[in-house]
Amino acid sequence: MSLFPDKETDRKFGRMQWRMLFATMIGYTLFYFMRKNFSFAMPGLEQDCGISKAMLGNFLFCGGIVYGLSKFVNGIVGDRVNPRWMLCFGLLVCSIVNVLFGFAPAIASVLSGGGDPSVAALSWTLGILLVANQFFQGTGFPPCAKLIAFWVPPKELATKMSVWNTSHSIGGGLVAKICGVIMGLGAIGAANQGVGMWRWCFWAMAILGFLGLLLMLVWLPGTPRDEGLPDLPGTESVASANNVLNGDNGHKAPDGLKAPNGLNADGGSSVMRMVFANPVIWMLGFINFTINAVRALVADWGPTILQEAKGLTPSETGTVIMLFEFAGIAGMLFSGWATDRLFGGRAPRLCVFLMALTAGCLAAFWFLPSGGVGGIISSAALCMAGFCLYGPQALTGVTATNTSTKRFAGTSIGFISLFSYIGVSVAGKVCGNLAESSGGWHLPLMVMVATAGAGALLFFCLWRTRANSYDG
Repeated sequence: MSLFPDKETDRKFGRMQWRMLFATMIGYTLFYFMRKNFSFAMPGLEQDCGISKAMLGNFLFCGGIVYGLSKFVNGIVGDRVNPRWMLCFGLLVCSIVNVLFGFAPAIASVLSGGGDPSVAALSWTLGILLVANQFFQGTGFPPCAKLIAFWVPPKELATKMSVWNTSHSIGGGLVAKICGVIMGLGAIGAANQGVGMWRWCFWAMAILGFLGLLLMLVWLPGTPRDEGLPDLPGTESVASANNVLNGDNGHKAPDGLKAPNGLNADGGSSVMRMVFANPVIWMLGFINFTINAVRALVADWGPTILQEAKGLTPSETGTVIMLFEFAGIAGMLFSGWATDRLFGGRAPRLCVFLMALTAGCLAAFWFLPSGGVGGIISSAALCMAGFCLYGPQALTGVTATNTSTKRFAGTSIGFISLFSYIGVSVAGKVCGNLAESSGGWHLPLMVMVATAGAGALLFFCLWRTRANSYDG
């Protein structure tokens, strides 16, 4: 699609748009490498270091809260600073912290006065490092969201942002396989074999982080104006926030979802009107809670569930989680295409069905038998859940960006991400505690099935929202 009448400008803009897209995908994948590796180190931390499931659940709870707050704060900051330097700085700090993760026992020993550190000392050290890592992880998404909003026109945003969102699953899938192989190199706790392999879950990802940082410094572009190009046409002004909630036929929004007055008299908008007082953004936040609570079950506890409840080896577990993430890639690509081509940019309508299917697939995964053909079908059901879940996960960001406009993209996504990682935190802690108190994973799985169903109902409340705020 041509954006500019001048062919040379249009050609250069298109080329830089795809460069931005792939560079930010690589950059965010590297952040994912250094965040999701912790889940694969957890069985080693439990068996090799004596850290309990309840304590690991506390780590996930605190880390998720900090990450959500960080994405919110850095979303606001990201709308005001150079996105290229923000991403590179965060990548540098996360790489350093992941190196320190591997040295956690030595750090704990020094802090406790020498000798072998106690479980409590090691837990505190790991917890502090996790909080630091999660805070600077929050510097990864906002600059990417800002660049995408500045480079991609609203009518293509669902498709191209879904392409970009595959970085979540590429990162999650690759880290699953790499860390699964690392943890499977020996039996955890066996004499001289496998002891401490969890350290390499962090060190290997840190090495990739440092290499990726060099690539970002050379290849990642700034905004169109930074690159000597004009702004996207058609995004200079926005419509009233009220219009976003109403259908093209002028139907009123459901009771309880009345939007604020929208624009100032001069056509300007404010962050309060477009984000913090916008009921669509709040609803997307609640929806993100449900999506990410369900995603956290697989991302954080999946390796443990598959090994303890389904009898898989660490390497087999890594393969299943990788396939779950790669199914998510297919789901995101399909969802972006379907939103733009079949649903006229109205993502919530598609997401109603996808979240309902997610609930069904999770239930099938749990109730199907382990081992043999049943085990294969069970794993396939989990992967199908990934296909259905990752579409809505990507499309909430698309809807928030189109609702708040490019001016407030970082702030709106940061705000709904705060809800996302409250969901991650609650799921991490609740699932760990329920599994330990009930002696199994049945109750946590059923809670997440109900949570996915609640997400479908919340999406239904946004059925009549408009595709974007740019059109009058």
